[in-house]
Amino acid sequence: MKVAVYPGTFDPVTLGHIDLIKRAKDITEKLYVAVARSSAKKTLFSIEERLDMLRHAVGGAKDIVIDSFEGLTVNYCISVNACAIIRGLRAVTDFEYEFQMALTNRKLDGRVETIFLMPSEQYTYLSSSMIKEIARLNGDISKFVPKALAEMIKARCLNAN
Repeated sequence: MKVAVYPGTFDPVTLGHIDLIKRAKDITEKLYVAVARSSAKKTLFSIEERLDMLRHAVGGAKDIVIDSFEGLTVNYCISVNACAIIRGLRAVTDFEYEFQMALTNRKLDGRVETIFLMPSEQYTYLSSSMIKEIARLNGDISKFVPKALAEMIKARCLNAN
């Protein structure tokens, strides 16, 4: 079975993330959407909230597992028998970092490949950071995140000011 992992912080989940999840699922038999438990990154939403957002956005989809992990992504991949890491490339600015990460992961464990997916054109500019900034400034984020989550995300961003 071809298993892949799409790791990220998903703080918050965006329509760009969902686009990549759907596209990654089309090329894998099982996809783990794995929320990183990183102490180095300050997140607006707790790990449980981010998992719940993802479950709400893609929960119930066949052969998609929403999970969390700590530590190296390649180690998590091996633990779930994944042969690939899915990474999104929105623009040239993403490439250098992602390329370095892919080569480092290959050195750490050559059994895990990195697959780069480009989002649909309508999401190439989208980032969680941008969503949080728009929400902090009381802008409409409903075109960028799942509609059912927009108000909750906006409220959290406004209260974080």
